[in-house]
Amino acid sequence: MTCVNGFFECLEALDNFFWSYIGFTLLLISGIYLTVVSKGFQFKVLLSAKACVKDLLHYSTKSSSRGIHPLKLYFASVSGMVGLGNIVGIITAITIGGPGSLLWLWIASFPSMIVKYSEIYLGIRYRVANESGGYDGGPMFYLRKAFKNSKWVPLLSGVLLCIYGVEVFQFDVISDTITDLCGCNKLYVVAALLAIILYTVLGGVRRLSTFCGFLMPIFIVTYIGMCLWIVFHSLDALPGVLKEVFHSAFTGHSAIGGFAGSSVMCAAQQGTSKAVYSGDIGIGYDSIIQAETRAILPEQQARLGIFSLLTDTFICSLSMLVVLVTGVWTTTMPPSQYVAIALSKFFPHSNVFMATFLFIAGFTTIVAFLTVGVKSAQYISKKHGKLVYLCLAVCSFVFFSFFEQEKALLMMSLAAVFLILLNISGIVRLRAFIRFK
Repeated sequence: MTCVNGFFECLEALDNFFWSYIGFTLLLISGIYLTVVSKGFQFKVLLSAKACVKDLLHYSTKSSSRGIHPLKLYFASVSGMVGLGNIVGIITAITIGGPGSLLWLWIASFPSMIVKYSEIYLGIRYRVANESGGYDGGPMFYLRKAFKNSKWVPLLSGVLLCIYGVEVFQFDVISDTITDLCGCNKLYVVAALLAIILYTVLGGVRRLSTFCGFLMPIFIVTYIGMCLWIVFHSLDALPGVLKEVFHSAFTGHSAIGGFAGSSVMCAAQQGTSKAVYSGDIGIGYDSIIQAETRAILPEQQARLGIFSLLTDTFICSLSMLVVLVTGVWTTTMPPSQYVAIALSKFFPHSNVFMATFLFIAGFTTIVAFLTVGVKSAQYISKKHGKLVYLCLAVCSFVFFSFFEQEKALLMMSLAAVFLILLNISGIVRLRAFIRFK
């Protein structure tokens, strides 16, 4: 067990080094560069939301029957972004980096919207039709173009996406929550979850989009409503919280209650890494999902990626504000309990509500990522990739179910490190082929 702990300590050191000195700088510079090149394109899209959606829906009705309806893909995309990362993972940014991590989340998110647009655009531009009546696209395809038909770069991207596609962190949180709520054997919970997940994933992106198109609107509206209710009833504490957010973002935060204190670098690292993890910025996940669109013009579907990231950032911000205004962030507890405790101050039976919310949010994210992982595995090996990958995924889910939630999140973060390096490089190399209109 000592060797295992030592191994995770080394991985944590590598993760902290990247997000403290490389990750934030890389994303910010690339995001600002693309923002300047595109003349603030993401802000133009946000200000003309109605026209963008109307244009996409109008054009998709004239396109061929191959592919999936654009709005269904939007919810499939959001299902991978809006999940436990917005409710559980994002809170670790506060408990480690302090309130200032919220501001760094905002700083990382807005320039990164153009990065997300670019990767989706390229994923659709270089997609290929498949035998199932849909499309295959994503980093593996546009990186092949970016690196002049290199085989190993797209292959490495596919392998990393396979690792990232096994969402062990959210699986761990769901299994722990259900086990605690029902008081049953965790092995039975894990087995039941795996059965439902595999059923959904085996249906591909089409079944995923149908399933998430039904569940995600319900989850998003309900969760936002509850968070806004708490913030509204805590307006007297809000000015002080926002002041603390801006102050600690640039000065750090001293120890208070169960919070051990943090530096500016720690706040920046936590806010940035959790923004990337929650919003899947530069990961390539979205480009694989959105490449299945029925729309033909890449820019029409890629604009939805900007709205997806805005939705994700908004929900992350609400989760962090709820924990801050209620003061529970200074206590010590498992990451999955912070929002639940905050909600319990205003809503009865919040433990049941949170268990339901955690299941919906986590389940949709798990199946979305695993579906992407399957498509990546099939790129690596059309004949055996799917079966081998699903077997390895099941083993990983079971293995990490009996480790701390933070260790599972660490594995996801490290896979994201290398995916970001590859994808940002590919996007910059192909910047002349991206249209901002």
